Amino acid sequence: SEMCIRDSLYVATGDGGGANDEGRGHVDDWYDAVAGGNGQDVTENLLGSVLRIDVDSTGGVSGDDDRPYGIPEDNPLVGSDGLDEQYAWGLRNPWRLSFDGEDCYVADVGQGAWEEVNLLERGGNYGWNVREGAHCFRADDCPTETPDGAPLLDPVLEYPHSGDGPSGVAVIGGHVYRGESIPALSGAYVFADWQSEGRLFAARPSESRPWDIAEIPVTDRDDGGTNVLAFGRAPDGELYVCTSGRPIVTGSSGALNRLTGV
Repeated sequence: SEMCIRDSLYVATGDGGGANDEGRGHVDDWYDAVAGGNGQDVTENLLGSVLRIDVDSTGGVSGDDDRPYGIPEDNPLVGSDGLDEQYAWGLRNPWRLSFDGEDCYVADVGQGAWEEVNLLERGGNYGWNVREGAHCFRADDCPTETPDGAPLLDPVLEYPHSGDGPSGVAVIGGHVYRGESIPALSGAYVFADWQSEGRLFAARPSESRPWDIAEIPVTDRDDGGTNVLAFGRAPDGELYVCTSGRPIVTGSSGALNRLTGV
């Protein structure tokens, strides 16, 4: 899971583990071809979602139940058939979310074929496990909307697990660069993939989806740390990257790196 504090606390949750978002601990839902899953359920659990709660109050929406947090009245399912904490859903394994102004970027690790980054929308459904990225997950054909007519939203960024262009195995969400040391990255969303040797990417917002992705060449890795784990953005807009020299952090292989131009 991942948490980010804004006007409220935003909490991203995975679909509950296991493959395909099905089996023990996973609910059946509306899409028979994939047998549904926690990502498409908003009534039985809080998995596969971005939640929005108020940590400065207690008692849920009304203020008089036993929840140790409050819930904003404008959450999309308040007063309807769904759990009040839900803000957006249809996610598999969100790995880092970040704000840039009013925009919230949610990176979502795929299962076997596609990695994606989404722009958070109130009440947005990002498709898992009906779709992986903008693609049907297992069926040759799949819906583009739910039975009640709500659209399944396409990611703003996606890349495959193999191919000639940008590729990887697990997306690592980043931040929009607002620093001054690398003018070429100004306004670009900088993110990574967690794979052997690691890869850094940048993408600029555009009207069409998915946005174009460019790889950022990395020339200085004195500590040997190449597997990217997380990003941070300082108040001056500069970006920092947490890395490990091995797929699993051991000993002193972890490092905190500052992105600088060359």
